[in-house]
Amino acid sequence: MRFMIIVKADQDSEAGVMPSEELLAAMMKYNEELAKAGVMLAGEGLHPSSRGARVRFEGSKRTVIDGPLTESKELVAGFWIWQAGSMQEAIEWVKKAPFDGGTEVEIRQIFETEDFDEVMTPELREKEERLRRELEQRQA
Repeated sequence: MRFMIIVKADQDSEAGVMPSEELLAAMMKYNEELAKAGVMLAGEGLHPSSRGARVRFEGSKRTVIDGPLTESKELVAGFWIWQAGSMQEAIEWVKKAPFDGGTEVEIRQIFETEDFDEVMTPELREKEERLRRELEQRQA
């Protein structure tokens, strides 16, 4: 099972405040532990929403909303992609994160191709597999 671990933004992350050296070192140690355990597949921090944009879809209309974006409690400051045996295992790993001060982290399971077996035609499955191969080649 793969999970996306979503670190919610706060006033500091939205203001572009960089983490302290102490927090950065603790996070590096935590990421190393995740990697050694075979849990961490990817992880990144994000720039503040002032450097981002949203695109709203309404029928054929596309509206671009430039940052900064509102509702900071709904914004993402960073993420990981993990592989874990269960939601409970992912929760246990999150609980070890070196966060403090009201940081909120959301855990969401990622859909796998098999989750769509009921509606996945052989043609769609072939396209999905081809796309995954192309993406893997680009990352190599």
